[in-house]
Parts: sequence; structure tokens; C-alpha cells
Amino acid sequence: MAVPKDRLKPFLLTGLLILADQGIKAYITRYWPQAGSFIMDVFNNELVWIIHVRNKAIAFSLGHNLPDAVKPFLFILIPLGVLGFLVYYAIRSAELSALQRWTLAGIAGGGIGNLLDRVFRPDGVVDFISVKFYGILGFDRWPTFNIADSGVVVCGILFLCAVLFQRPEKKRPAG
Repeated sequence: MAVPKDRLKPFLLTGLLILADQGIKAYITRYWPQAGSFIMDVFNNELVWIIHVRNKAIAFSLGHNLPDAVKPFLFILIPLGVLGFLVYYAIRSAELSALQRWTLAGIAGGGIGNLLDRVFRPDGVVDFISVKFYGILGFDRWPTFNIADSGVVVCGILFLCAVLFQRPEKKRPAG
């Protein structure tokens, strides 16, 4: 069964996110010393810093104390299965709107970007954006993140909004 082109087009976003994420991470790892050595204050007001750190766990460093034998399963195999299902669902589901399909493709791009780091960077996922958070939720600065993380979060929020607030598309009568 052939897949309609409109279901594949959103995966351009997946590719762009992976390229942007991995390209910037390659630059950071090559030219930016790791944390403590060099921080670039983007707006000279401590709002945004570019700082090279590594994360061997998942979001917010969750799981960093887990045994090393468990980490590949939790941080590579499970995400790989989830991403595979997400891509399959985005391509095969007839119920998804175009916006929902694009947001799922963005989530996949971000997920793949970080998964590539977990597989090919033994020092961990490269994070480099640090944002001042003014003590909200107890954070002086939000945990350092990257382009892939941003893609997952932004597209995840947009997907949730699309599911909650988007009206279903009306089917056109045949003929």
C-alpha cells in the first residue's frame, strides 16, 4: 500500500531538526571547552548562556545514578521503540491532522537527535543552552538543553494543543 506524499512531507522537519541539532553539537564539541571553562553570555544580562555540558542520563539528568548495565535499555532501546512507533503512527494513521503529523515529525527529529548522541557520544548527550529561570520552581537556571530537546518540547506542546483544541477535519463526500 502506497503512502500518500502528504503523510511523508512532515518528515522534512525531522531531517532538518536532526541536521541542525547534530551540526550545532559538532561545532560545540569541537570549539567549546566543557563546562566551567567558557560561558558565553548571549545578551550580556545572564539570560541566555552558551555552555558545553554533557548528560549521560535523560531529561533533568534523571537516571544518572542507575547502573551502567541498565542505561542502554532505558536510554536507547525503549526510546528507539517509542520513536519507531511514533513514526509508524504518523505515517499510517488516517485520523491525524496535518498539524498533528508535523508535530509528531518534530518530536521524532528531536528524539533521534538525542538518541544519536547516546549511541555515538560516549561522554553523553551534548547540551549547550542555559537560560536564567529566576528561581521559578526552585531553579536559578533551567537545566541546560539543546536543539533536539527544544524540538521535542515545542512540538510536544503543539501536538497536545492540536489534540485538545483542533476541530476534526470534515470528510468530503465522494463524487
